[in-house]
This record gives sequence, C-alpha cells and structure tokens, in this order.
Amino acid sequence: MKATAEPQLLFRVPWRGVKRIPRWISAAVAAVGLLVLMPIAALIGIAAEGDAEIWPHLIRNVLPSSIVDTLALLGGIALVAGSMGITSAWLVTAHRFPGRNILVWLLPLPLAVPTYITAYIYVEIFDSAGLVQMALRDFMGWQSRADYWFPEIRSLYGCIIVMSSVLYPYVYIAARAMFLTQSASMLEVARVLGASRLKLFRVVALPLARPALAVGLSLALLEALNDIGASEYLGVRTLTVSVYNTWLNRGSLPGAAQIACVMLSLVVALILIERYGRRDRRYATSAKRSRVVHSAPLWGGRAALATVLCAIPVFLGFVLPIAFLMREVLRGSLVSQFDEEFLQHLLTTVGLSVAATVVVLALAALLVSAARIAKTSLTKSTLLVAGLGYTVPGTVLALGLMTPLVKIDGLIGTVWKSLTGERLGLILMGTAGGIVIAYVLRFLSIATGSLSAGLDRVSPSLEDAARTLGASRREMVWRIQIPLMRPALASAALLIFVDCIKELPATLLLRPLNTETLATQVYTYAARGRFEDGSLAALVIVLIGLFPVVQLVRSAEARPRPSETAAS
Repeated sequence: MKATAEPQLLFRVPWRGVKRIPRWISAAVAAVGLLVLMPIAALIGIAAEGDAEIWPHLIRNVLPSSIVDTLALLGGIALVAGSMGITSAWLVTAHRFPGRNILVWLLPLPLAVPTYITAYIYVEIFDSAGLVQMALRDFMGWQSRADYWFPEIRSLYGCIIVMSSVLYPYVYIAARAMFLTQSASMLEVARVLGASRLKLFRVVALPLARPALAVGLSLALLEALNDIGASEYLGVRTLTVSVYNTWLNRGSLPGAAQIACVMLSLVVALILIERYGRRDRRYATSAKRSRVVHSAPLWGGRAALATVLCAIPVFLGFVLPIAFLMREVLRGSLVSQFDEEFLQHLLTTVGLSVAATVVVLALAALLVSAARIAKTSLTKSTLLVAGLGYTVPGTVLALGLMTPLVKIDGLIGTVWKSLTGERLGLILMGTAGGIVIAYVLRFLSIATGSLSAGLDRVSPSLEDAARTLGASRREMVWRIQIPLMRPALASAALLIFVDCIKELPATLLLRPLNTETLATQVYTYAARGRFEDGSLAALVIVLIGLFPVVQLVRSAEARPRPSETAAS
C-alpha cells in the first residue's frame, strides 16, 4: 500500500489549496462585492438623513396598511402558487394520464409572461367593463352590476390569483426536479405498508422535497415582492407601490428610503424562513443503485381530474394571456405599430438585456473561478454578498443606486474637466449605463449560483491532473474551467436574458428621458387606460421569453436520471 501511495503524493499538486491569487483578481473580486453592497449602504444613508417627522407619518398613515397588504399578498401566493406547483409537479411525475406529455412542456411556460402583463390582461377580461361581464350582461339581460354578483379582479384576492398563475412555475420546477430524483424504494416500502397514494405523497414524497420547495417558494415570493405593475394596477398597496408613490408622486426620497428599509427587513425575514424551511434537511441517494419513481397510470375520473388540475394553471398563466394578446393584435391591426419607433424600443430592450447578460456572466465567471482556485475568506464572502442582489426588489435597488451613481458621475466629471477643461455630461445616472448596472446587481446571483453548481459537479482530480502537467492558473481557467462551465453558462444566460427583458421597476425608475423599453411601453399604455394598444409590445415580450424557457425545459427533460446513469 505504501509503494502505491508514495508516487501519488509525489506527483499530485494540491493547487486547490493555494491561497494566493493575482492582486488584480483580488481587487476585482473585492470591487464586485463593494458594488453589490453600494446601493444597500446608500439606501440606509438616505433613510437616516430624512426629516425626523417623516417616520411618525409613515408609521401612522403608510406602513400599517402597506405591511398588511404585502403580508396578505405573500401569504396568499405561498398558498395558491405552492398548491399549483406542487400538485402539478407530483401528478406529471408520478402518474400517466391524457395530455400528460404535453402538459410537462406547457406547465413551465408562464415564466415567459410578466406578472404586470397578466394583470393588465385579466382586468381587460374580468373587470366590470371587460369581455366576460359584458357578455354576461348581454346574454342575461342585466343592466348594471347591481343586478348580479361577480368577483372583483381589482382586489387582493384577484391579485393573488393573477400573480400565482404566473409565479407557480418556480415551485413546479423545483418540485419536479426533486420528485424525479427521489428513490422508488422508499415509496415502494410505504405502499407495501398500506399507504394510499395521497398518504404516500403527503408523508413520504413531500417531506423529502421540502428543501427544494422552500427555495422555489422563496423565489416566487421575492418576485411577488419585486412587482410593481400588477399590484399597483390591481389596487393592492404593497410596500413596493408605497416606495414608488412616496418617491415620485409625493417627492419624498428619504420617506421612500425608509419604506425601502422596511422592505429589506421583510426580505431578510423571507430568507431566514427559507433557510429554516430546509434546516438540517439533506437527502442523498446512490447514483448507482437508486431507482427513480416510475409513473403509474390513472384511469377514468381520476385521469380526467389529473388532466384538469394540471391544465388549469397552464390556462390561467399562459393560454389565456397569449390568446388575448393575439386577439387584440389581430383585431386592432396592431401589426402596423411595428414601425421605426417600435423597432427602436425593441432594440433598446434587447441591447440592454444582452449587455447586462454579458457583464453578469463575465463577473460571475471571475468570482466562481477565483473561489475555485483560492478558497479564501474574500472569495467566499464575495460570493455570499453577490447573492444579495436578487433578494433586493428592483424598486429598492433603483432607489439605492441613485446617490452612488450621481457621485460617481460627479467624480468622473471633475477629473475630465481637470484634464480637458470641458464639462462632461452624465455617464451613469440617467443613461443606459445605470439600467445595466441595476440589471447586473439584481441578477448576478443567478449566474454565480448556476456556475458554482456546474463546477461542483466536476471532480477536483481533473483540475489536479492539469496542474500536475504544468498548467498555469490562466490556462486552468480558459482550458479547463470555462469549457466545463459552458452548459451552466448557457442556462444562466437564458435565465438572465429573459429576466432582463421582463424587468419593470428598475427600468421604470432609472431609464433616461425619452427612452422606452417594451416593458415601460406596456406600463405607459396601461397607466393611460389603453392597455389594448400595447398588446403588440406585450406579445413580443412574451415571445422573446418563450425561447429561453423552452430551452431550459428541454435541457431539464433531457438530463439523465440517476437510474439511467447507473444503467450506462
């Protein structure tokens, strides 16, 4: 044994334990961490500088109703979106029924539809002047709303249904991924002991999937907290809406910053709840011996019920919005809007999204590679800080970026004037650069998480072998790590691109004057009460987002399962 062990120790170079990395990389990593923390620190500073009379006014008149509405909205979405996602994921994974193969592909598609567009569409369809109630009045001969009762879409309950129909895929994707990898042995033991299908799901499958469900549900709730278009349009005064109104409509930046700090406290509470939901819960199955769950056929009424339960979320979150947008585009001949001005808005939207995606991937690759080569406290803490961006709502992020961007522009202008004697206009604040920075800070955690997960699957012995053969750190990154990260880079790029296309709050607050993206164009039409005129822009946003979502579903469904890996 000693004879075989000694040569391995002589030729093995533990490069992963090296603590030293080039100084410019250390400086770049530290700069990224400071960039993420910058808006949060600025936000706290703005809130602290506010007038002492603002806070009592907020406590009396603004915060109580906003906090109640926000908590009620999040609680309703957790219940409705969680039920939709978990139920549909279990049915398509554990059972076979009519339409199941198609529904597997359709269930994630609502991810391509922004919440604010769905809210606008539901108001056009279900409001008192909408298509459904007008048809009911014509058919039944009713004269006014006093003659009948119909659920109010512009309400808290309507907002919960609308947002849940779009956000449930976060729970569905996480739940399906976990259900697909669960070992069939535990479920078979439960069946032998007499457990029914319902008890099998409730007692065995669901508890095993709880860590993944906590992550998926927290993402859905963070997206709901970030929303401003849907909640404002449906009459729900959330904290995000209060920040927007206090800042722009009432002209109180410190007051908006103080409300934003309350939002940050709520975000921290959500993260702690998510961590608590998966505390000390780690489940592992052997890739060589485990057998995944095989779907069991359903017949008769149970099969029909399963089809209906899985089809309802698809209809509410995808089929209905797409059908309405296509109807409005064709009925109003809105294709004629595809002129030079619309093309400019489209190019602006795609250009900002592409620029942000490229920057995010570059920074994420830098952080992950540096953390892989040298696991120092700097790289670990920076990766942790990078994850904070996605937890900060776009409205809060835009508010926190204002002061730093203005100061940076002032510093650049001072240096430029001292060198050339000429004044330099704004470079970041009020330009496309500010929007790109907001996108980068908000979605950096998506890329770092994806790339870290991708590299964690790579055996360290491969990198050790390259280091033993004399590879430098630069060669290690470009010839080993980057090629191995390509699948993760592609997935992260798709996710970041579609999220940038849909992003409304940060774009709305940081966009330059006379600059429109497709999202802000849709918001402007809806604010004027003419959403139908923005149907073309809304449809283009959805169609752009469909391709990345379909690609993600294809890669997830094509990924080999543990049993397949073992068989090969």
